[in-house]
Amino acid sequence: MQIITSVFNRLTGRLGFFGLMIAYGGLIFLCLSSFIREGDLSLGRHPIENLVKTAKEFANPSFLDVWFGNPKLEYRSDDGTLLRTENRQLVEVKYLKGLAEATWTTFRIATLGSLLGAILALPLGVLTARNLAAPLILRSSAKTILDVTRAIHTLVFGLVLVGIVGLGPTAGILAIAFHSMGTYGKLFAEAIESLDIAAVNAVRAVGASPSQVFFNAVWPAVLPQFVSSHLYIWEFNIRDSTILGVIGAGGLGLLISEATSLFQWGRLATVLIVIVILVSSFDAMSRRIRKALS
Repeated sequence: MQIITSVFNRLTGRLGFFGLMIAYGGLIFLCLSSFIREGDLSLGRHPIENLVKTAKEFANPSFLDVWFGNPKLEYRSDDGTLLRTENRQLVEVKYLKGLAEATWTTFRIATLGSLLGAILALPLGVLTARNLAAPLILRSSAKTILDVTRAIHTLVFGLVLVGIVGLGPTAGILAIAFHSMGTYGKLFAEAIESLDIAAVNAVRAVGASPSQVFFNAVWPAVLPQFVSSHLYIWEFNIRDSTILGVIGAGGLGLLISEATSLFQWGRLATVLIVIVILVSSFDAMSRRIRKALS
C-alpha cells in the first residue's frame, strides 16, 4: 500500500508539473500571438544597418578621447565657415570629472536609500512573520504595506516624490527606500519564519516580553541572513539608482538621459562601463562578506 501511495504521489507531482508547463506554454503563445496580431512586433527599418552603426559607436567609448581625441577639432557650417575649434582631450577630461561626481551621487543615493528601506522594513517584517504570532490586524496591515511598496516601481515612487520634495537626491533616496522596504520586509519575514520556534518558545516560557523575545531569541539567529539580504538589495539598488537621474534625482541617470537624447553612443558606452565596474566591484565585496558570515 505504501509503495502504491508513493507511486501515486510521484505521478501526481509529475502530472501537476506537466500541467503547469502546458499552462506556461499557453501563456507564451497567447502573448506572442496577441502582439503579432496587433502588429507590435517589429524590428523597424533597416535593423541590421542600425545595429552595425550603433555597435561601431559603442566600440569607441568617449573616454578614449583623453588620449586619442583630436586636440584641434574644427566645427564648420555648411558653407565651410569655421565656427569653433575644440580640444576633445580637455573636453573629455572635464566630462569624466562630472562622471565621477555623478557616480558618487548614485552610490550615496543607493546606500542611504537601502539603509532607510531596511530600517523601515524591520518592524513590518517582524509583524508579518507567522511564527511570531502577531495580532491578525497588525500582521495583515504590515503585509499589505509590504506588498504595495514592493509592487510599485522605484521610478514611480521617484516621479511622485520629485513632485513632493523637489529635484535632487532626496527624492531618489526616498524612492529607493520605499520600494526596497517591500523586498526587505519579505526577506526578513522569511528569515524569521525559518527559525526553530522551540528556541523562541523557550524564551517566552520564562516570562520574557515581546521585545526580549526578539532581541534574545530572534535577532541573534537571523542577523546573518539579514546582513546577506541587505547586501543583495543594496547591490540591486546601485543598479536601480543609476536611472533615477532620468526623473531629476541626480546621479548617472542624468548622464544616461543626455547621452541617449543626443545619440552620443560613445558617451553612453563610457557611462555603462562605469556602471558595470561599480556593480561588479560591489558584488565582489558583498560576496566576500556573505562568505564570511556563512
